[in-house]
This record gives sequence, structure tokens and C-alpha cells, in this order.
Amino acid sequence: MSLVEINFDGVVGPSHNYAGLSLGNLASARNARQVSHPRAAALQGLEKMRANLRLGLHQGLFVPQPRPAHQWLAELGTTLERAEPGLRANAMSASSMWAANAATVSPAPDTADGRTHLTVANLRTMPHRSHEWHATLAQLRVAFRDERHFAVHGPVPPAFGDEGAANFMRLTEQHGQPGVEVFVYGLSGGPFPARQHLEAFKAIARRHRLDPERTLFVQQSEEAIAAGAFHNDVVAVANERVLFAHERAFEDKGGFLGELSSRFPSLEYVEVAAAEVSLDDAIRSYLFNAQLVTPPDGRTTLIVPEEARETPSVWAWLQRHLAGNGAIRRVEVVDVRQSMANGGGPACLRLRVVADPATVDPRFLVDEVKLDRLKDVISREWPESIHPDELADPRLVSQIEAARTALLGALDLSELR
Repeated sequence: MSLVEINFDGVVGPSHNYAGLSLGNLASARNARQVSHPRAAALQGLEKMRANLRLGLHQGLFVPQPRPAHQWLAELGTTLERAEPGLRANAMSASSMWAANAATVSPAPDTADGRTHLTVANLRTMPHRSHEWHATLAQLRVAFRDERHFAVHGPVPPAFGDEGAANFMRLTEQHGQPGVEVFVYGLSGGPFPARQHLEAFKAIARRHRLDPERTLFVQQSEEAIAAGAFHNDVVAVANERVLFAHERAFEDKGGFLGELSSRFPSLEYVEVAAAEVSLDDAIRSYLFNAQLVTPPDGRTTLIVPEEARETPSVWAWLQRHLAGNGAIRRVEVVDVRQSMANGGGPACLRLRVVADPATVDPRFLVDEVKLDRLKDVISREWPESIHPDELADPRLVSQIEAARTALLGALDLSELR
């Protein structure tokens, strides 16, 4: 069995809108009530996947969830037509596009039973995301249905908030070898909630049957959360031997790095000093909400959004690092502006799964031909623009529902309707 890293990107759904629902997400608040462009957003996402394929990476996808969330509204005793505007917006969110929050994934080499374990995130902190897990779990159980190779778990009970792989990192010599799994939790974020609870991650580590000697729990910096780093992947990202982080990412940086180095001696730690790139610049540019990958040519590559190139301090730091032949050897820039405007960069859009592609349902894996087919569907079916005041318009709702149905048809995934 050949284990490789597969990046599963969420296709941006046809209800993509800027309702400003995510407390602590500064981009979401900054762009609240602006006009969104779902078609452009989804096409940008496809081009990001295509760029990964061209680097030689393995690429998969998750489909948008049903919107409106009729069942959730019914449980609240209302309908989209009768719901107040705030509740209506929560039921129309396309935030499942950020697949990094779909689940926490422990690859087979790390687990006692030799299977890849996935626990779907409960996302309990934010109402618009709290109802996502049902549809996410349904997709995971289809994509990873082979129980010889995968164990798919339901969510941690909602007493403890869990936001998935956006707060998870793994260090390893190679993807197919055992690694050290790092679970990053929050305790406080000043005016903003700490979304990832320690007890949730401890439960996931037990479920996934991880070796305690290769498992670390580390507190995210309160300063970082208060500055707008609502997930750890806004201030830190890891891949194989490299941990790339802002100086202010962790509450006890010294203690954490000492413990990590003792368990993973080949660690390559790359730090961006606050004196060179402020937390504000790091968060606004999403320098760390990037994909850190190793293409077949072996050159560790950082995939950043256009906003990183447009932030002088960030781009200057990257150029200095590359000139010095550091651990990161190449930077690729992608345009995901529609996602960025709602607070999600390249890393938010993907869930990393280490697996043999032959064990995954092939309908969730993509190549250039499949991406061309999806581009045709999106260009034809997705709304061109949405203002939050339009979310109850029956014509828009019908278009959104028809667009998703067309996409499922193109992927032969009608069982997810």
C-alpha cells in the first residue's frame, strides 16, 4: 500500500455570501453585508486544485452541503421564509467549503490498529457551522467507506468545542511513517472565543488510539486569538519535518518546542519574528494559512494567497527566506480572494488525508478532466452574485438547490442529496 498526502478541497457552494457570522474572524466582520460572487469563488477554488495537480500533488474534493439547512430550521421551529434575518443567514452559510474544519485525521502509521482515523468536527461554537457535521459525516463515510483502511467517527459531544484539523499539525520524516501529532487548543482569546477545547482533542487522541509518547497538546497564544487567529492554522502550519510559525503563535513557545524537539529530533523550525511581520500583518495576509507541501521534486513549497504578496512585510520576509535557501524552498501564489474575504485562505479550503488513493472512493478524487467538467457546471449553474438581503428570495433558493444537484450529478454522487 502506497501512502501519500491527498488534499481534499471543499468546493465553494452556490450560497457563498458575506453575512459576517464568525465572531473573531476579522475578515468576515470586515466584509459583512458586502456582495459575494459564488461563481467566481468556486472557480477560484477549482484553479487552486488545478495548481496543486500541476505541482504533482494528489487532489480530492468535498461537495457543498444542502442549503438552505431546512432540517436545522425545522428543529428550531421555523422555515427559511419565516426565520428572522440572522437565523436565515445561519441556515444559508457556505462555510463547509473550509474543509480544514471538516475533521481531525490521524494517519494509519500513527494509530494502534493501523487504520486512518477521522473524527468529524462538531463546530459547536458558531451557530452557522454547528449544523454542518451531519452532512460532513455523510460524505466522510462515503469517501472513506473501506473499513479495512479507515475508521470514521462521529463528533465529540458538544460540551467540548472541536474545530478539526485547523488546530492540528503532524510532524514526520515521511508521510507514510509514524509521526508526532500536535493538537493545539485555546483557553482564552480576550474579546473572542477560544473555539478548540483541550478535552475535545484528548477525546480524539483516545478514539484514534494514538501513542501518548508521540502525541502533544499545546496551548495557542491568547494574544494570537485576540488578534484574530481564531484557528491555529492562521499562525502556524507544519509539513513533514518543517514547522513554520509566527513568534507569537503559542502560549509557551519554549516549553512546546523543547518537548517537540525531544520527541522529533529532526524538527526544522522556521519562525517569523514579530519585529519583522506583525501579528496583524500575518493575520491579514494569511501568511500561515497556507499549504505547506512537498511535491515530487522534493522542494518544500508554501502555497500562499495573493494577499501575502500584497503585504510588504510578508513578501519581503518570504524573499529573504528563499534567498537564504531555508527550509521552505519555493512559494506559489494562488487567487482565492472570495474565500479570503470571508476569512479562509488556502489552508482553510483543504483537509489533508494520508492514504493510499486506491482505498478512497474515486468520485472524491480529481484530475484535469474532472475539473473541466466541474468548471462547466459551476459556470452554468452557480449564482453570479449574492447580497445577504437576497437570501430568502425563492428564485435564488431554487437556483442554489438546483446548482448543487447538478454538481452531484456530474460527480455521480446522488446519494448525498
